[in-house]
Amino acid sequence: MATWSMCVALVVTVGAVWALIKRYETRLVLLTAGLLMAVLSLEPMIAFKQFDKSMTNGSLIIAICSAMGFASVVALTKCDVHLVALLTKPLRKLGLLLLPACMLVVSFISIAIPSTSGLVASVGPTVIPLLIRAGFHPAMAAAAVVGSITMAYLSPGVAHNAFVSKLADIPIIEFIGRFMPITVGAALGAIVLMVVVCLIYRDFRREGFGETEGAGANGGKTAELPEKPNILFALAPMLPVVILVCANIWAPQMKMSVATAMLIGAIYAIAVTRTNPADVTKKFFDGMGSGYAKIIGIIIAAGVFAAGLRACGVIDAFVNYLTHANEIAKLGAAAGPYLMALVTGSGDAAAFAFNEAVTPHAASFGMTIDGLGYLAAISGNFGRLSSPLAGGMIIAAGIAGVSPFAIVKRTAPVMFILLVAVYILS
Repeated sequence: MATWSMCVALVVTVGAVWALIKRYETRLVLLTAGLLMAVLSLEPMIAFKQFDKSMTNGSLIIAICSAMGFASVVALTKCDVHLVALLTKPLRKLGLLLLPACMLVVSFISIAIPSTSGLVASVGPTVIPLLIRAGFHPAMAAAAVVGSITMAYLSPGVAHNAFVSKLADIPIIEFIGRFMPITVGAALGAIVLMVVVCLIYRDFRREGFGETEGAGANGGKTAELPEKPNILFALAPMLPVVILVCANIWAPQMKMSVATAMLIGAIYAIAVTRTNPADVTKKFFDGMGSGYAKIIGIIIAAGVFAAGLRACGVIDAFVNYLTHANEIAKLGAAAGPYLMALVTGSGDAAAFAFNEAVTPHAASFGMTIDGLGYLAAISGNFGRLSSPLAGGMIIAAGIAGVSPFAIVKRTAPVMFILLVAVYILS
């Protein structure tokens, strides 16, 4: 029976990977694969029970949905536009130094906008044409924006931070703080390596690369930004992060939750922008619903997929193997999510599935839950930023007027080097 189950798991998993590569709906693929494995293993209820359990994971719902609600409020009030304007306007006429300067700014903004697609959509129309007109190749301009998302892992709004901190049973800010040196180091490393790649490809010419190579979807025009960005508006996207960090350092007895910080941020945005409170409230709850559907939905589906693997006996066999080969567990956490994200364009599905199935057993093979979970999450991020199928990559390619493959030629070597470095250091 074990052999039959293993064969079932292998065939279904390969089919799921193929479906994800073909861009079928991620949640549908994971749910179908998990349920199919459970049914063929004659344990269908394990999938349904996991679905129920994942649906009602209170701490994850609170953190992720409130963060998505606040992100919607920031977009409605245009506070994100003021943040982008405030940080990008001083960067003009820096020559080659404009590349690392822009990446540093985008990295900082990614903490407030931790979605790759959302970040590219917000800053891409401004930063990409700015870099192109300064003399950078359009593909390098797009790669600079896409390659700057890693600093987002300092945000409590990143679903993986909430998920792994819940598994490890530690506060989310404490989890972020533990791995802050690695996260910041990886973000700065990406900037340095991207400059090196720029020099290798000779992607900077003061005379530019011609009109036909960088018009992009918007004709090379910079997105309209306020001439005089409002500092109070620009502060709004960062306020919840500042509140959570300050509360954790100076007032830990308050036990400030992510939802509380997001609500305070939304109230502040209403106060400074004077936006209709009814519109903001509606947008906040719409964002919460979207967060449940898009992010919690993937977590639920990944849980069902992992339950199917468990029903087939794959998880027990894998954990037993890792118990006697500790280094393989660490390698699997790095290589598995990275390769899955590389071929599918989604780092979330692979990282959530790995962390749901394997990471809770970290102590069995000599690792910590938070360490193994962080490695899987950040590896999925590196894989996504190396894939031409990633949503953010496609958006950036459209803005720059180049192929996603041209961007990947520049980001993939950088992300692979960072993967190796994080694997060694973590």
